[in-house]
Amino acid sequence: MKRGKSDAKLYKLDGFVSKSRQKSVQILIAVAVIYMLLVTLEIPFVFDSSPASETTTTTLARFSELQSEQDLQDKDAPTRPLNWVSHNFAHPTHSQLAESKILSTLGFHPKTFDPSKNESSVDLHKAAKTAWEEGMKLWDEVQSGKVQPLEVSKLKNISETCPNSITLSGSDFLKRSKLVELPCGLTLGSHITVVGKPRAAHAEKDPKIALVKEADDEVMVSQFIMELQGLKTVEAEDPPRILHFNPRLKGDWSTTPVIEQNTCYRMQWGTALRCEGWGSKADEETVDDQVKCEKWIRDDDDDISEESKATWWLNRLIGRTKRVTFDWPFPFAEEKMFVLTLSAGLEGYHVNVDGRHVTSFPYRTGFTLEDATGLAVTGDIDVHSVFAASLPSNHPSLSPQRHLQMSKRWKAPSLSVGSVELFIGVLSAGNHFAERMAVRKSWMQHRLIKSSNVVARFFVALHTRKEVNLELKKEAEYFGDIVILPYMDSYDLVVLKTVAICEYGVRTVRAKYIMKGDDDTFVRVDSIIDEVNKVPAGRSLYIGNINYYHKPLRYGKWEVTYEEWPEEDYPPYANGPGYILSSDIASFIVSEFESHKLRLFKMEDVSMGMWVEQFNSSRPVEYVHSLKFCQFGCIEDYYTAHYQSPRQMICLWEKLQRRGRGAVQCCDMR
Repeated sequence: MKRGKSDAKLYKLDGFVSKSRQKSVQILIAVAVIYMLLVTLEIPFVFDSSPASETTTTTLARFSELQSEQDLQDKDAPTRPLNWVSHNFAHPTHSQLAESKILSTLGFHPKTFDPSKNESSVDLHKAAKTAWEEGMKLWDEVQSGKVQPLEVSKLKNISETCPNSITLSGSDFLKRSKLVELPCGLTLGSHITVVGKPRAAHAEKDPKIALVKEADDEVMVSQFIMELQGLKTVEAEDPPRILHFNPRLKGDWSTTPVIEQNTCYRMQWGTALRCEGWGSKADEETVDDQVKCEKWIRDDDDDISEESKATWWLNRLIGRTKRVTFDWPFPFAEEKMFVLTLSAGLEGYHVNVDGRHVTSFPYRTGFTLEDATGLAVTGDIDVHSVFAASLPSNHPSLSPQRHLQMSKRWKAPSLSVGSVELFIGVLSAGNHFAERMAVRKSWMQHRLIKSSNVVARFFVALHTRKEVNLELKKEAEYFGDIVILPYMDSYDLVVLKTVAICEYGVRTVRAKYIMKGDDDTFVRVDSIIDEVNKVPAGRSLYIGNINYYHKPLRYGKWEVTYEEWPEEDYPPYANGPGYILSSDIASFIVSEFESHKLRLFKMEDVSMGMWVEQFNSSRPVEYVHSLKFCQFGCIEDYYTAHYQSPRQMICLWEKLQRRGRGAVQCCDMR
């Protein structure tokens, strides 16, 4: 009986399910008909998936086919018509249009670099004029096709000629004209050991390192020179001396043994560092926590040295635990063997002789470790052997192939027809392929940049290596985000890149605000826009980590002579890794430059402060100071983070993508 009732219930349930299925099928058919009708009429469905916190402008779009997110990212923004400003051509040719996209339109003219017009920047104007003339020759070679690209197979062979270590005997060293080739230069931790013996002093009538009273006088001289040299940049000129190490046992004008160190580029010597036995002062800056000059026994303090020796032995005998210092003699002696080790540290070169630290020389700006492609030892010395180790194994020419990812995803979007809120000019060097790629894959992927409301471009001058310039040109043509300045790159001429950023920002993209950054600076684009919007519209502004009442350093790595900067104080200036200015200030700078009135100074951030101060005398400028434009690295909730490696760039971007409402965090690893 119970079973009969249950069968009846099952029968009713089956009937109900059958009717439900029929209704479902009918509903599905109706939906399909409606869908086909909508597709036929081409009525788009637009869904806004943007986060509520983002401010976007949604427009209806018509797609001929369903596209993936990757495809959408590869699409360019509507192209802005190119403004052809030259009056010499009615219609630019295709090659002219292609070149105009990658070559800066900043007007370089011989009158622009006229040393007679500004006595405080004579050397800078001379250097700029020479760099521009040589750069134009280099660029013409690249354009003409005279520079041939290195094939991958050849690059592989070149990399095989970059050994991790090199050992030469004295005879082999002589056969190589007293020059050790370092094909891939040096890197952090590289070290070179030279075993040699200074020769006995000999008479010279023209010693170069001292003056003779009369033409027939002679000076006893014993000296030798060890140099890290770079590649020749110009024919008929000596190669750059990245490090000039010159021990003078006898014959120096001071009549005492000294060690002189310096650098030289384009036949122009820098300020010498002379170690004369006194030792560095306690308050003098160090190099990797090492003093620049150690103390040694001088000829004019023999009595003191004998007393110090006696005191040292006495202190040992009575068992004093306090550390006792002991003065050593000059590290080199005539006809006495020595072992010298030169090592590359984080902040400079370090020289040890016979196991004792003697001197440290800070890196000079503009000279990189990979540029040191040769070691020369000349003078009054017999070299017994040379050993170099911990050398880089990759040739610099391999950098583009190793770091660049030639994908449409990383291409810069075309300039939009509408106005640009912010233009970001990023300073970079020709061989910084990895740094530029990291920027493209990190903060340049911001939605405001992808939509062309914010535009970012790299500004790069020409490299001394011709093949690097060729690769740079290819990179610029493919990614569309590089502006090349046709002059030989130099730290002292970075200021020209800053002027070019202003010119591009006000004329090519016509941005409301212009920002300057470096290729190791991470930029939070949305925070920059928010900071700019805090200033009332229409006001001239200068935003950054601003320094007030700073004085020029008259010695050390950042030495500024009175000829370069006669004033006692710098004007208020924002630190170089990241600052913003309004377009009216940028227009003023470009106008002054093109009328040959702009004063140039080798420190570009100080130059910008000087120009803003000049503009401020005619129209008030709102200075906005914020420590969140971090100069020394990264801080929590930063606007910009400086000294970020390519890995840190990617890490910071990933953290920004994942973060919730908490503060923006840094990445500590290198």
